[in-house]
Amino acid sequence: MPTEICRCGWVHDDPLEIVYHDCEWGVPVHDDRRLFEFLILEGAQAGLSWITVLRKRESYRAAFDQFDPEKIARYDDAKIAELLANPGIVRNRLKVAAAVQNARAYLTIQEQLGSFDAYIWPFVEGKPIINAWKTLAEVPAETAVSKAMSRDLRQRGFKFVGSTICYAFMQACGLVNDHLVDCFRYQEINRF
Repeated sequence: MPTEICRCGWVHDDPLEIVYHDCEWGVPVHDDRRLFEFLILEGAQAGLSWITVLRKRESYRAAFDQFDPEKIARYDDAKIAELLANPGIVRNRLKVAAAVQNARAYLTIQEQLGSFDAYIWPFVEGKPIINAWKTLAEVPAETAVSKAMSRDLRQRGFKFVGSTICYAFMQACGLVNDHLVDCFRYQEINRF
């Protein structure tokens, strides 16, 4: 009889969620385009469940030019209206406008520092914070680091980057390893 794989308690039996947890969540990301994608998706998720956004991810990629910040930064009112009519994404005017504004701010950081990666990873001194949570109740919604990140992003003109969103971004992009210690991915992620 096969043994059951132990995963983090937030993972349910949705195949998308399982693949996301098993293959992506918590893996350190250094690719600027992927970092930008997660920043936009985490902002879109505000007030919703992650599975809602995960189910819309492919529609987001299509609607937002594969998360090309240079293209998104040039979106005009007509493109924003088109996006707000797209049932494949979260049709919230503030979130869509934030994606456009964030693309512009993101490009400024790339111009100043060479990459977004060079900007974001110093918040954790260049390497993932390894936590050792035993239960979901122990996992924080925000930390001092996510608060500092949020504050700095806002000062740079970003929107929908509150400290909770920033912490979710940190978890998704592997700036922290918040897999529970009994999750099969915990040790695997620590090897990165």
